Order: sequence, then structure tokens, then C-alpha cells
Amino acid sequence: MKTKKKPHSGPANQTSLPQPTLTPRQAALEKLYRFLKIAGFIAVIIAVVVVGTIYSEQILYPFGKKELPSGNQIVFREPKLNPNKPPGPAPDGMVWIPGGEFYMGCEAEDDKGGPAFPDAAEIHLVYVDGFWMDKYEVTNALFAKFVEATGYVTWAEKRPDPKDFPHVPLKHLDPFSLVFKVPAKGEKVDLRNHRSWWDIRYGASWQQPEGPGSNIKGRENHPVVHVCYYDAVAYCAWAKKRLPTEAEWEFAARGGHNRKLFCWGDDLKVKGKWLCNAWQGKFPSQNTKEDGYETTAPVGSYPHNDYGLYDMAGNVWEWCADWYQPEYYADSPERNPQGPKIGFDFFEPGAAKRVQRGGSFLCAENYCARYVVGSRHNGEITSAANHVGFRCVMDAK
Repeated sequence: MKTKKKPHSGPANQTSLPQPTLTPRQAALEKLYRFLKIAGFIAVIIAVVVVGTIYSEQILYPFGKKELPSGNQIVFREPKLNPNKPPGPAPDGMVWIPGGEFYMGCEAEDDKGGPAFPDAAEIHLVYVDGFWMDKYEVTNALFAKFVEATGYVTWAEKRPDPKDFPHVPLKHLDPFSLVFKVPAKGEKVDLRNHRSWWDIRYGASWQQPEGPGSNIKGRENHPVVHVCYYDAVAYCAWAKKRLPTEAEWEFAARGGHNRKLFCWGDDLKVKGKWLCNAWQGKFPSQNTKEDGYETTAPVGSYPHNDYGLYDMAGNVWEWCADWYQPEYYADSPERNPQGPKIGFDFFEPGAAKRVQRGGSFLCAENYCARYVVGSRHNGEITSAANHVGFRCVMDAK
């Protein structure tokens, strides 16, 4: 086997140059420089090791000390809840939510082992103060009292601003809202295209949920729908309440339970029964109505959670106060987070969106599935539909 000759470091005819002779002082200074260089490098290594040792727990466990039980399943420490002692008599129709710590976010996985809800996958420890919350979603009857007292007109009942619809002829800019429709029989549906099941329904509003010819007679105790964010805020101001923050909403929905998938536990159905108003069957074409309802259900039709709240999963989406950003959890404050300062959605960069929570009667196992308690959703602040409502909260006095 042949070996390769070591290549020259310069031209073949290059001759070596004589090295300069150092004085004793120069030699001593060169040795000192080399020593300090090596010592500095060692000092940096030692500093990194010391700092890493001191702060290793904070680096490894930013949300609290973890334990490793049998089965190698990593769990977080138990969050601390505040004592459940109301500060006084409950306002009419409200229950006390004690506040405390909880792990916010959702650990559900998709069928490929990835996060089922990427915008909620950042599990983080959060603390919220106690507050009062409506037992039920705001109903048609309550919203009617608000409208009667104030003369308020919802956004769905107003003529759209032409500036918001520059490509739509003025003659088509009549008041409208979105209403769910079952696709035509045999129609091939792409679940990525929501236009397959949403219909722009002129004249649809909270008083005419399915459009002209419909009404809310007999549905006074159903949640009000076709309300946008601004409509919900207006009602809250009249009622001397406010919308919940996203963190308050999730804390309340969990009912004091740590890191469960649903408001009631980890199983979608309990003893074979649905505990929320959702979609059963293959969305959007087949609804078996196993839960008893095709669209909205009267509030309180299903058992309450352990804080006494009804319909925190399913029925209608509920507006929250926070602007929506899909990556907000990575920088969310630990105490009483109020949401980001602006809203942003990768799928609709130009739309101003706020958080919606809880899912609706249209959430199914094959689509949406956001009756999962830690999952998130969003809505454009002036948009409404027949599956969106809200509930209110009130600060402790």
C-alpha cells in the first residue's frame, strides 16, 4: 500500500528563515501571555459549569420541579389552588372561582404523535386571582333585556362598511351573518375549506338565527348567537361585568382539576353518555345527534363542572378578552396574563382576532374537537355566526 507524502506548506523552493532571538524579558512576557490565555479559557469553563449547576433546576424545570414516577412518565408538581371562600354573597347567576395555580395548555396528541393543538402545546404554569363568573352562557332572554334597555343594534344587523368589502358590489352589502349548512348529499367535502359548510345568510342575526323566517320563540333559554366581540363587550358594559381573560376562562373550565383533557376528566364520554353539546358522526355531513341536539341546546342541559359552571365545553364558542396569537404561550406572564398587545393569525395575517374558547355544537372527533379544555380558537372581532356566544365575569369587590 502506498502512502501519501506530506504536502509542503509553501512553494517547493521555499527556504526556512532564521527565527528571531528573544531577550530574557521578551521570553518571560511570552510565557506569561500564554499562561494567562490558558488560565482565562479554564476560568470560562469553570464559570459555565458553576452557573449551570446553580441554575440547572430553573433551566430544566422552568415550570416547576418534575418528578419521574414508575413508567418514566414525567409529571409536574401539583399546582396550588386558593381556598374556595367567596368574598361575599354571589351576584345573581354567578359563582365564585377561587383562583390559584394551574397548568395552562393542552397535551393532546394527533394520530402521528405530534401536538393536536399546536397553538396550545406550550404547557406553562399560570396563576390567576379569584373572580365571579356567570354559571351559564348569556341567553337570548338576557340579551333581549339588554337590547330593550339600550336600543343596541348588533353588528350582524348593520349594513357592512364598504371599506371592509372593497370587491363586493354595494347592492350586495346588506346585513348578514354566517349560518351552518349541511353540504349537499354526495358533495365531496374538503375539511380544509370551511366554505363547504358556511352560508352567508342575509338577515341572519341573534333574533333570526337561521335567517329571515326564523325566530327565537321557544329558545329564550338557549345561548344568544350571532354576536361579535364588540357585541359581547357592549353587553358586559351594560351588565357591569367584563369578558374573561383566556387564562381565567381555562382555569374556571378545569374546575380545579389538574391537566385533564376535558372539564370532567380524561374520557370523552362517561358511562356511555355525552357531557356536552357537540357533533356526533362524520362532520359536516352526518350528525347522529347522540347528545340530543342538532344545534344549540338550552343552557344547563348537561352536568356542571366542579366550580358549578355549565356548558364550558360545546354548545357555543365563548369570546375572551385576549387578542389571539398562536405563539403567545411561549412568552405568557406567569401571573394574571392579559394576552398579547395585538392579534395575529398566520392563516389570516390581516384579520384582527380575539380568543374564543370551549368549542361548539359543530365540534366533532374528525374536525375541530375543541371541546378539549386546553385547546384554543379565535375569531375576527366584527364577525359573527350561529355557533358563537359568550359569558361574563366580574372582579371580586
